[in-house]
Amino acid sequence: MGLKNNHSEIIFWLLQLIGWSMINAMIFIIPELSNQYKVYSFITATFGSIIVTSFFRLFLKNKIDFNNFRASSIYEILTSLVFCAGIYYGLFILLENIYELFWKRTPEEILWLLDNYSHLSTLLSAFFTILVWAVIYILVKFVLTTNKNRLENLELNATLREAQLNTLKGQVNPHFMFNSLNNIRGLMLEDVSKSREMITKLSEMLQYALSKNTVDAIALSEEVDMVDNYVALAKIQMEDRLHYEKEIDAESLEVMIPPMIIQLLVENAAKHGIANLKNGGKILLQTIVTATELQIVVKNTGKLSISENSTKLGLKNIRQRLRLLYGPKGQFTLEEIENEVVATIKIPTT
Repeated sequence: MGLKNNHSEIIFWLLQLIGWSMINAMIFIIPELSNQYKVYSFITATFGSIIVTSFFRLFLKNKIDFNNFRASSIYEILTSLVFCAGIYYGLFILLENIYELFWKRTPEEILWLLDNYSHLSTLLSAFFTILVWAVIYILVKFVLTTNKNRLENLELNATLREAQLNTLKGQVNPHFMFNSLNNIRGLMLEDVSKSREMITKLSEMLQYALSKNTVDAIALSEEVDMVDNYVALAKIQMEDRLHYEKEIDAESLEVMIPPMIIQLLVENAAKHGIANLKNGGKILLQTIVTATELQIVVKNTGKLSISENSTKLGLKNIRQRLRLLYGPKGQFTLEEIENEVVATIKIPTT
């Protein structure tokens, strides 16, 4: 990104120098002016134009958001344009007075300046010059901004698809599937109807994971149903060591969320939390809806400790998907509070 910015800056300054040099070089075709004045005017006008328009550009970059262009932006641009035209005019008068202090004008030069320059025409010329420069700059800026946004959207979509694929890889955990099948096989010797129910839940989980991988958002109620299936399967192995509770805000059930994001939190709580406790513990799923956001909280008994061998793929996927879908408004935190590990996701609802 830094190299791209430096490259753009170099191009801007080269265009500034070349463009203003070509415009001000027209003074050399005027026969009434002395060569001394032509050289002086060419040098001072070129660098003066570069300085004034560069300050104008600095204002546009800092004050005008081209991604969110509004009617008020036009007013701000016109106001600053008049201001810069005034500076441009004042600079021209100053440079002319400086020339007259150190050099003597020829009679032909004086007559030509009297015929072609007045305070009003000079001011209008300054305004028109800055206006043309501003129109060209803003048009180029709009084109570049549009192309940049288009490229970012393409990159966003590509990255989002990749993140969803990585999420699928992290969610359909071969270890979990293998253990679930083994546990169901053992359960069949004790309770055939129960084992049949668990096979159904496992099948629903697989179908859910495969079908929802291609969408960006689903209703929270769908995700909660899938989490119930996961907990039921996990309880085959953990039995009474795993206590699962829900406190679901009714208003949250229809809120759209990224698929498999709650399931990942619950799986993480069971695998890294409850499974490591001799006496087991509790997982609590809470959802809270405020005026501006949905809060999803998963608490589990235990300490916050992640194995050194862990790839942390699940946690990375959560952060990446929230960033891609919601920008800075999508937040994820994982912390230990009073012998509980608390994972919190915040998703904007407005």
